[in-house]
Amino acid sequence: MSTRPEPRIPETKRRRADTIAKSEHIMALSKHLTLTRSVLAETLAEATPAQLDFIERWFQAEIASREAAKRVRLLKAAGFPADKTLDGYDWAGLKFPADWGRTQLESLGFIDRHEDLVLYGPVGTGKTHLAIALGRAACRNGIPVRFFTTSSLVMRLRRAKQDNRLDRELAMIGKARLIILDELGYIPIDEEGSRLLFQIIADSYETRSIIYTTNIEFSGWTRVFGDPNMAAAVIDRTVHHGRLIRFQGASYRSRHALMTK
Repeated sequence: MSTRPEPRIPETKRRRADTIAKSEHIMALSKHLTLTRSVLAETLAEATPAQLDFIERWFQAEIASREAAKRVRLLKAAGFPADKTLDGYDWAGLKFPADWGRTQLESLGFIDRHEDLVLYGPVGTGKTHLAIALGRAACRNGIPVRFFTTSSLVMRLRRAKQDNRLDRELAMIGKARLIILDELGYIPIDEEGSRLLFQIIADSYETRSIIYTTNIEFSGWTRVFGDPNMAAAVIDRTVHHGRLIRFQGASYRSRHALMTK
């Protein structure tokens, strides 16, 4: 098992041997300490202005480092299949609700309010791109996200159930504040898969946000879940705290396909 290398003090300028030794001793001590605020308060009371400036820069650098590391962890844990951003995204083919639009979407406020989004439209119109871009933006803001194609999530839950670890799997997924369900309805789901998927959706109601991408309108969701009552329950929850964004136009992939050139 590999271990992380010990951090070293950068060589910035010529320093006295006793200064180097003291710096190395402080680094060694740091491995055994966590910050105790009462001790910090006593130290600050005796610190000079120059020492206060140094401590402030140190703390700011530590916080920035931790936040950067957290963003990296969140992006990795989310499971995004591609690196998509909102930079240069073509918004022309989107139709937003009358009282809600791009500004509200990009603010990510819907996540704080546990609201859902349904990105609905033909294949290749940018639904998955937008969902990933929003998810990655959320991670960069410190929000835990999980991305799944609907079929892969169903298979994941089915395997967890077979291995008697479904509760653990649901708890792990439940740590996310945003779940992205891509390609809802693209592949048929059997009865057991529908029940497992419904459990994720029901558990998320008013506790976290879900972004669905689909090319099936609400009236066809019964075919997805195979049970009219289950489909009605999912739609009821989604409509209550959700918004529908319609995608229009021709497939981007078809317009840029090599075979058409």
